[in-house]
Amino acid sequence: VVSTQSTGSSGINAEYGSTGSLSQNQNTYDGLTRIKNVQSIEMGRARMTPWYFSPYPQELCSLPVIYICEFCLKYLKSKNCLKRHKLKCKLFHPPGNEIYRKNNISVFEIDGRKNKNYAQNLCLLAKLFLDHKTLYYDTDPFLFYVMTEYDQYGLHMVGYFSKEKESSEDYNVACILTLPCHQKKGYGRLLIEFSYLLSQVEGKLGSPEKPLSDLGLLSYRSYWSNAVLESLIQYMENATESPPNLTILELCDRLCMKKDDVISTLQH
Repeated sequence: VVSTQSTGSSGINAEYGSTGSLSQNQNTYDGLTRIKNVQSIEMGRARMTPWYFSPYPQELCSLPVIYICEFCLKYLKSKNCLKRHKLKCKLFHPPGNEIYRKNNISVFEIDGRKNKNYAQNLCLLAKLFLDHKTLYYDTDPFLFYVMTEYDQYGLHMVGYFSKEKESSEDYNVACILTLPCHQKKGYGRLLIEFSYLLSQVEGKLGSPEKPLSDLGLLSYRSYWSNAVLESLIQYMENATESPPNLTILELCDRLCMKKDDVISTLQH
């Protein structure tokens, strides 16, 4: 099960299904997640107020601010600890391979098995802005795609999505998040579009994990509607037959979207 939330049309938050290591003892865990346990976090130049529970160490949760290294995502108890950490941290961008770059925007592909500490820290950070349950520790089956914004100090995370390495349903997104300080800038739509580009490279039709929450459905439906409309307009402009004839399956292939998503978008 996946739950999705968004703030504005360009800021998307969605979360993992219940396949993670914390899916056991769910009744007790669900009760805990109703209690927001972190007052605020500072990450780079941004200070953000969390929305939900995340299982950071209890000794940090009692502090007014948790400081997070914006490059390796390590969490620290004070600004002095962060300063000392920066002297030792060698990262100025996410680990993994840079697979996309345009202007000041890059995307890094990170293997949850090869970069376990980073992936776990990323999940802890994401859980602060995701409702219900998510995956923290069992990151091995997932790939993480972190989008960054470049300046003279490094490549700063603005959002990410994850996907299973092997999905029987060909899901192209398991979890997606735009950090609150970077929402309403179009990054959420760009992350969704990138997930479908990956499906195109893989030669598959993709879809986010279902079901989506109401707000998540609105965000995806906005992307789907624009993508379908643009594809139809392009087809009509280049059509040689009269009248133009485009099947649902052909539209799916053009967009790398699953048939159910295309049909629901046309019906909507």
